[in-house]
Amino acid sequence: MHKAGFVNIVGNPNVGKSTLMNLLVGEHISIATFKAQTTRHRIMGIVNTEESQIVFSDTPGVLKPNYKLQESMLAFSESALVDADVLLYMTDVIEKTDKNADFLNKVARLDVPVLVLVNKIDLSDQKSLEEMVVSWHEVLPKAEIIPICARTGFGVDYVMKRVNELIPPSPPYFDKDQLTDKPARFFVSEIIREKILLNYEKEIPYSVEVVVEQFKENRSRILINAVVYVERESQKAILIGHEGSAMKRVAIAARGDLEKFFGKKIFLEIFVKVDKDWRSSDRELMNFGYNPQ
Repeated sequence: MHKAGFVNIVGNPNVGKSTLMNLLVGEHISIATFKAQTTRHRIMGIVNTEESQIVFSDTPGVLKPNYKLQESMLAFSESALVDADVLLYMTDVIEKTDKNADFLNKVARLDVPVLVLVNKIDLSDQKSLEEMVVSWHEVLPKAEIIPICARTGFGVDYVMKRVNELIPPSPPYFDKDQLTDKPARFFVSEIIREKILLNYEKEIPYSVEVVVEQFKENRSRILINAVVYVERESQKAILIGHEGSAMKRVAIAARGDLEKFFGKKIFLEIFVKVDKDWRSSDRELMNFGYNPQ
C-alpha cells in the first residue's frame, strides 16, 4: 500500500524551519540564515521511496504584517494549514507559548495530526525543557511534542519516522523523480538572495527582490543574468559597493553554490535596479510571484 501526504512546516520567524526542511529533504531547498524572515514563499521539497511520497512545505515565519509583502508571506503560512495531512509546528526553547496566539488558535482547531517541534534544545536544560513540554501540551492538547536540535540533527530521524507513520494511504502527487515544485530559476534567485542576506546589514536584505531574466543551459554550462531590485537609489549604491566590490562578493559566493546545485559551470551576471516601494505595490508583488491562492 502506497502512502503520500503534504507535511507542512509552520512557525514564527527564525526558529529553524528552513534548516529542518533541508535536513528532512536531504537537499539545500530552503535558504537558511541567522536573519528572520528569510523565507518569503511556500517551498515544497519532495521525499520519495518505493512505498511513500512525502511533500514537505517550508513557509515564511508567522508575523503581524507591516506592509503588503508581509501580508503575502502570512497568506503563504496560513495556506499551509488548509492542505496539510500532517502539520509540523516549529518553535524553540527561547519562544513563549503565547506568541502569535491567533495563529496558534487556528492550529488548535485542525483535525490533522500536529507535531510540535521544540528546536534548539542544546540551549536549554532538562528541567526547563520538561516545563516547556507541559506548557505546549496546555496550548495544543492534541499535539505530540518532540524536542529536537536542527543544528545537530538530534531528533530529526524520529520526526521523519512519525511523519511516515502519519501520512495517509494515497498514490503519489508528483513524479517519483521530482525533488520540488519550483523551477530552476526560483533556486537561482533564492541562492543570490541568501548571499545578500549574509553580506548586508539592517534593512537592505529585506528591500531586495531577485529576478532571473536569462537562464540558458547546455550540456556543460549555464548562462544566468539576474536583476536585483531595491526600493531606493541609496540602497542600490550600498548593494553595488565601491567600484562594484560588494556585489562582486555576492556573485562569487552565489556562483559557487549554483555550481554545486546544478553540477555545471555557471556564468553569472547580476545587475541592480530600483523599483520604488515594490514591497507595498500589489502589481509588483504579483509580478514577483507573491500571489498565494
